[in-house]
Amino acid sequence: MNVKQLAAEKAVEYVEDGMKVGLGTGSTAYWAIRKLGERVSEGLKITAVATSRASEEQARELGIPLVAFGDIDSLDLTIDGADELDNSLQLIKGGGGALLREKIVASNSTRMIVIADEGKVVSTLGKFPLPVEIVPFAWEWTVAELAKLGCQPELRRNGEELYKTDNGNYIADCRFVEEIESAPKLALTIQSIPGVVDHGLFIGIAAMAIVGKHDGSIEIIEAQSKN
Repeated sequence: MNVKQLAAEKAVEYVEDGMKVGLGTGSTAYWAIRKLGERVSEGLKITAVATSRASEEQARELGIPLVAFGDIDSLDLTIDGADELDNSLQLIKGGGGALLREKIVASNSTRMIVIADEGKVVSTLGKFPLPVEIVPFAWEWTVAELAKLGCQPELRRNGEELYKTDNGNYIADCRFVEEIESAPKLALTIQSIPGVVDHGLFIGIAAMAIVGKHDGSIEIIEAQSKN
C-alpha cells in the first residue's frame, strides 16, 4: 500500500452512516473516494458532493450517492488532500486545479480531514507554488499585481493552451522567492486584488491531518483549540 492510500483509507474510517460527505480532488483524494465506494457497496449509507468533475465521475462509477448542493445546507465531513501543510494545519491547495470548489465545500463542512504523505508536511509554507484562481478578463493586470507580493506568477498551461478550471478561470501558480512569513496576512492581501477569484491558502479550515509515512505508520495532526 502506498503512503497516500494509507492516509486516505484511515480518513475514511471517520465516515459514519448517514453522513453528508465532501469528496476532495487529486491523487490522494482518489484513494479516499475509492475506499468510500467499497464501504458503500458493503452497506454504508451516505450522500456526497464532489469538488471537481473528475471526482464526481469517479464517485458515480463507484456507486456513491451524489446530491445537488441546493438540496443540502452543510456537510458533516470533507476529506481532501493538500500540496503543503504545516503543524498548525495551514494548507496550500490547488495543484489539481479545484481550489475554489474545494474551499467552498470544506468551508461548509463541520469538519475537514486533510490526507497527505509525509513529504507534504513542512515547517513553513511556500516551497510549493501557491495557486491563485483568476478571471480571464485583464489577467495580465492581475498577474502584475500578484508579482508585487514577492512571487513569480506563471499562468498554468494544459499543453499549448492555457489551463482552465472547471469554473472557466485561469490559475496563476505563484512561486515565492522566500517562504511565506504570514499565511493569514498573505491570504487577505491576495483576496483584495481585483481579478482574483480565490487562492490556495486554506487557513483555519482543516480540523485534522492524517499523514502517511513510508515506514507504514500514520501521524495525526489536530488543530489547536481556539479556546
